[in-house]
Amino acid sequence: MFEIGLNLTSNQFDKDRAEVVARAEEAGLSGMLITGTSLEESQQAQTLAAQYPDYCWSTAGVHPHQASQWDSRVEQAIRALAAEANVVAIGECGLDFNRNFSTPADQERAFTAQLALAAELSLPVFLHCRDAHPRFAELLTPWLPKLPGAVLHCFTGSQQELEHYLSLGLSIGITGWVCDERRGLELREMLPLIPVDRLLLETDAPYLLPRDLENKPKNRRNEPCFLPHIVRQVALWRAKDEDPVWLAQITDDNARRLFKI
Repeated sequence: MFEIGLNLTSNQFDKDRAEVVARAEEAGLSGMLITGTSLEESQQAQTLAAQYPDYCWSTAGVHPHQASQWDSRVEQAIRALAAEANVVAIGECGLDFNRNFSTPADQERAFTAQLALAAELSLPVFLHCRDAHPRFAELLTPWLPKLPGAVLHCFTGSQQELEHYLSLGLSIGITGWVCDERRGLELREMLPLIPVDRLLLETDAPYLLPRDLENKPKNRRNEPCFLPHIVRQVALWRAKDEDPVWLAQITDDNARRLFKI
């Protein structure tokens, strides 16, 4: 099984990054994608991925929260970073109108610039959208024919939004959010609507620890070693007879096809 969303640069992993990766391998993960959310973290993600060749890869981009930092210098640095063989997607990029840590105008500017960069470099995009669906889709849609692929990471939207994204050809990233009996029930009901060849799985660690995990860590920190739990739960809720081993392999194949690894 392949982890498509790991924030390994987080300071929550400062004391035991190597052990986190080792536990992921022991849990049966075949590979992991380390998320870049700013220039600095994208550089750190690439450096970390290089420490685990043929097991870890990374993205390079600027999250909407940091969109105000986007300028020509950052763009050129992201472009240079994307030339590294282990950088396989542009992002995390998109829109987040929930908190507006950067203004909507800055978010739209940075998002469009990263879509253009991904199209130029023929790289897939690793996408973020929160409370911004109409404008997000409006900006993204014209670029999709020019992109080799796109995944909407950590999808938590409505069924109408899901159906729209699927109609646009996006892959959908599902996290342990679906394991939350308070907030994840609507998403749980939508799982059968996602074509299996468009489904990707992730922990978004260290965030979104699955609430139904039987033996939760005392520090409440999520780790990629909990991905098998998410795989089992997603298989159960997609169809009563869906084999989690089969689903793990299919979603692994999906990730490797999208990111060309």
